[in-house]
Amino acid sequence: MVFRAPIRSMATTARQSLKIGMLPADGIGREVLPGAKAAILALGSSIPKTEFIDLFAGFEYFTKTGTALPDETVQILKSECDCALFGAVSSPSRKVTGYSSPIVALRKKMDLYANIRPVKAVSVNPEGQPGVDLVVIRENTECLYVKQETQTIGEHGKEARATRLITERASRRIGELAFKMALERPRKHLTVIHKSNVLSITDGLFRETVRAVPTLPGMNGKYDDVTVAEQLVDSAVYRLFREPEIYDVMIAPNLYGDILSDAAAALVGSLGLVPSVNAGDSFVMGEPVHGSAPDIAGQNIANPLAAIRSAAMMLRHIGYGDGADRIEGAVDSVLREGKVLTPDLGGKSKTSEVVDEVIKRI
Repeated sequence: MVFRAPIRSMATTARQSLKIGMLPADGIGREVLPGAKAAILALGSSIPKTEFIDLFAGFEYFTKTGTALPDETVQILKSECDCALFGAVSSPSRKVTGYSSPIVALRKKMDLYANIRPVKAVSVNPEGQPGVDLVVIRENTECLYVKQETQTIGEHGKEARATRLITERASRRIGELAFKMALERPRKHLTVIHKSNVLSITDGLFRETVRAVPTLPGMNGKYDDVTVAEQLVDSAVYRLFREPEIYDVMIAPNLYGDILSDAAAALVGSLGLVPSVNAGDSFVMGEPVHGSAPDIAGQNIANPLAAIRSAAMMLRHIGYGDGADRIEGAVDSVLREGKVLTPDLGGKSKTSEVVDEVIKRI
């Protein structure tokens, strides 16, 4: 896959075991996360003895208990787990009193400030260059996702307002990560996505702070080899579909990054292929980009490959690159052969059959 170097060095040679928090949450999350678990277990002794800790979260859990993210889940993640995998969440499009998205809350409570979403096509020839090979780096804690909304009655009826928060601190640290990732990739190209021609204060701060990273104290020309471009978010979407090859690493505020990475998934065939990690300085949580897909939940036809790839990204982040390579190579081999695929990719195979095929190749 795309992501080769750990974002932060979190591995330790002294680690005797690996504890992974498992949060399947809603819908197909419960069907794809077992595939990720199976892929990790297939690595055998090449990684430390692995323990999986099942944890609660999600809208369905909220309907039963009144909470979408129990305090106990957060506490166990912080005190007992080395990393985690999240399945999917069924956040309703209507307002539900007392409910707030658990994945958004987890990102904030665990300070997982970076959402990293690689989008890469699998070339027919293993040695060939993919037509699409980009990474969307999304700031994970701010923007409109601070969820501060109000509704009042004005002269002409209801008026709704939302607070959009962009801070220099958050923009700087996501900017540093983006420059670091761009420097480690062959093309060394970074595109800053914004809409500061309209949102001159909030997007202006994000743009200026990210672009200023190479001038921070102590950089001393560290990022001189990184080419920096910028693109308005609306034209970025247009160019993403017309000429995706122009992009390498894209950095964006929370909302734009969410939209861009989902759109980019169309370039490689399905949301069911696109992985991600939510990363902070001391913790990482893998998460497939797709949602809970209630229309196909329970039918054993959900694509497990994004979840499996997310597990590989998670392992790479904490220092187990060889194991991540094995998992990613197995997934790419299955896709390249094209015989065992779920319906979203034009195949007729079941979720469990795709998982079994990947495991054989690990």
